[in-house]
Formats: sequence, structure tokens, C-alpha cells
Amino acid sequence: MEQYKFFASVPRGLEIPLSLELSRMEASDVRITDGGVHFSGDLEMCYKANLYSHTAGRIYLALASKVYRTEQDIYDTAFSVEWNEWFSVKQSFRVDVVATNCPLKSLNFAALKIKDAICDKFRKTDGLRPNVEPHTPDMRIRGFLDENQVIIFIDTSGDPLFKRGFREKTNIAPIRENLACGLLFLSGWEPGIPLLDPMCGSGTFLIEAARISLNIAPGSSRKFAFEKLKNFDPDLWNSTLQTAIENELDDADLPIFGSDVSALAIEAAKNNLENAGLADMVKLKKANILDLTAPAESGVMIANLPYGERMGELDEMRKLYPQIGDLLKRNFAGWNACFLTSDLKMPRFIGLATTKRVPFRNGNLDCRMYEFKMVKGSNKPSKQTAENQEIQE
Repeated sequence: MEQYKFFASVPRGLEIPLSLELSRMEASDVRITDGGVHFSGDLEMCYKANLYSHTAGRIYLALASKVYRTEQDIYDTAFSVEWNEWFSVKQSFRVDVVATNCPLKSLNFAALKIKDAICDKFRKTDGLRPNVEPHTPDMRIRGFLDENQVIIFIDTSGDPLFKRGFREKTNIAPIRENLACGLLFLSGWEPGIPLLDPMCGSGTFLIEAARISLNIAPGSSRKFAFEKLKNFDPDLWNSTLQTAIENELDDADLPIFGSDVSALAIEAAKNNLENAGLADMVKLKKANILDLTAPAESGVMIANLPYGERMGELDEMRKLYPQIGDLLKRNFAGWNACFLTSDLKMPRFIGLATTKRVPFRNGNLDCRMYEFKMVKGSNKPSKQTAENQEIQE
């Protein structure tokens, strides 16, 4: 079967978990770069990466690459692709361009040159040009530019892979599913280990942990852009999907617990769990984090703390941090507590020694996941630990 080169995008900070996922799928030439992972494989690998990856944002297939100096070189690279072998002139498309250390003055002009090349090539081969659709295209073309190379990709995913196909819309801003999974992996949690999210919001961590525990492929309930490509192999895809479904585990009583002080959040989490078919497998309750006791002797607590972006919120959160620290020492000995925040001073206020810190990007925010391993007795940071935190942050 023909081999292709791919690029899987991922939130910055989660490149290693994604590379491990792809390696477990037996992808070839796995190579980490900032914001993603390059790899190689056949069509089946393309289908598997879209279906099974918990952490990827999109899977792009490379169609052409070339050293460039001018916008005309970019046009020529895009024109060299036999576009009518990938999609029909009746299908719409859009072009996006991203760049790192690119010397060109305008990425919009570079995107326009790629768009013109695609239309001109279709006119040459088919006598017609496809429509450009900026919002809901059939095909998404991405140009990547660094200081001297252009790569033309076609998106095989369609909607971003964090869209699993079951979330109910709410006015609660959720953490994206692929980011949640990557942070779960980095927290040390594995299926069978008790998990508690004391600020569960709409339930993303709970749902993703339950689906991982039941071996449910993240993409088993959605459609993909590769199904619209001319080289789509429906028999191969149906076989790949059927294998994933057959490997799902039976319903189980999972040690996964969620709570939130907001009744609205608990209702949203319940609805999302029901839509995902997991309503009876996760324990939910309305509760203030400061009133919680450990649901098991040991486990992982993970929480996406309010980011304090609105006036006064950060001060309120910094008043809460020491109380959370006291709660952990009092009620959660034997647990690993992981908190997501954009407040880099959080460890100083919580009064605990960090055992791990993971930098990541959540949208446009630079964030950290801080881990605190709770042991019996005091866990106050030493003077040396506090000084190290100041240097590192």
C-alpha cells in the first residue's frame, strides 16, 4: 500500500503524549516538532490516527514540498499537485497558511497564491474551477512555511478531532477534549485508578477518562474529511472502525468522580454524560471543593481552576488556594493532585511543594499543570523549593 507523510497538530505541551499514541499505532518516522508530530504511514494509518488519537487536533496529509524564495515558488509548488486526483471540481475548498520564521511579508498573499494555483490547475485538467468556501468547505488545504520550505497539506480530519460528536452546547466554557486527554496522560492517571474532578464544569475530564477506561475510540461517533477524498477506501475504513467497536469494553462501574459548586455545571455534565452513553458510570454531585473527602484511599485529582481573567477573580482565587492546600493535606493523603491554571504564582499561594509542572497552551493562554503528591503529614514547601519556583517561573 502506498506510503504517505503526515503531520498531526496538537496543543503545545502535548507533543510527547501524541508521539507515544502514534508510535503505539505503529506509525513510522515519528518526529516531534513544536505544536505537532510528523509521521509516515499508509491509508490505514491515516484512518487509525483520526479514529484513535485522543490528543491530536487534526491529521494533515502532505501533498508537495519545495524550497521557496518567492510567492511564485509557492504557487508553483501548489500547481504541481494533481488536485483532481484528490477531490472533485464540484467540491469546495479553502486555504489556510501558517508559518514559522517566514520571510514573506504577507501570509494572506501566500494563501491567495495557493488558492490561485489550485483553481488554475483544475481549469487545466477539468476545464472548470472549484468554489472557494471560507466557512464550511468540503476540503481544507493548509500551507506551511518556514524560513525556506513550503509544504502543501490536505486536511484528512474535517472538524477538529476534539469534536467527538456528542457534546451538548452550553454557556460553560469547556476545556477541549484533546487537551483534557493529554493532561490526563501527563497526570499519571490510568484506567482503574480513581479519578476525581472537583471542579468538573461540563464534565470533559470525566467523559474522556470514562471513554479511555472503556477503550472507546475517540472518533468512533463522527465523520471525517478523508471520507470525501477520491482515494477513500470504504471497505478499509469500515473494517478499521468495526475493529475499534469490537474492542470496546462492556459497561463497568468506574472509579470516576465529579463535583462542582454550580448546579448549572452539574446539569451540563449530566447531559453530556448521557449523550456519551456514560450516565450510569460516573458519580456526580453538587459540592464545594472545600467540603470534599477522598472517595478512595489513593487516586488522581485533576481540576481546571478558574483562570481569573475577569476583574477581581484572580484575587479571589488566591484567597482560595491556601484553603485548597489545607484540604489536600487534611483529606487527600495518598492522592496526586493536578491543577491547571494560568496563574504562575499559584504554587506559592497553595502552600504545597510541586512535584511536576507541565507547560501547555490553552487557546491563547500560557498555562501550567502543577502536580502535588500528597503524603501523610505536612507537605509545606521548603525555603529551597520556594526559591527554585521563583527562578524557574
